[in-house]
Amino acid sequence: MRPNTDGIVESSLYVSDVPRSIRFYEDIFGFRVISEFGDRGCAMQAGTRQVLLLFKKGASRTIQSPHDGDGELHVAFAIPIAELPDWESWLQTRGIAVEEKRTWELGGWSLYFRDPDHAGRMVGVLKRDVR
Repeated sequence: MRPNTDGIVESSLYVSDVPRSIRFYEDIFGFRVISEFGDRGCAMQAGTRQVLLLFKKGASRTIQSPHDGDGELHVAFAIPIAELPDWESWLQTRGIAVEEKRTWELGGWSLYFRDPDHAGRMVGVLKRDVR
């Protein structure tokens, strides 16, 4: 019998400017730094059981368990459906353009916008039942 999983605990983003990205995720989402990795990056609390890891691009290639990432990436954060209009207003007051608003076939909505490493990453907030 296959063992169970209980969701995703950590997700990593690779950024060009760690302090700038920390400020973005603190300001926009209210995430807080829970652990720092020196110049390499940090871990941020991103919900009750999730951690967002921010790593400087290239800084984790020489550690015991090397990793890195680049290119067109995507991450999305869950929100209450009733707060979708609040998120649109919040992003607008922060000068962040919503590039796409999508209604999903299986229910729910998504808003897509860019983070400070905007050339290659789309961030979204969404409310959707995944069944």
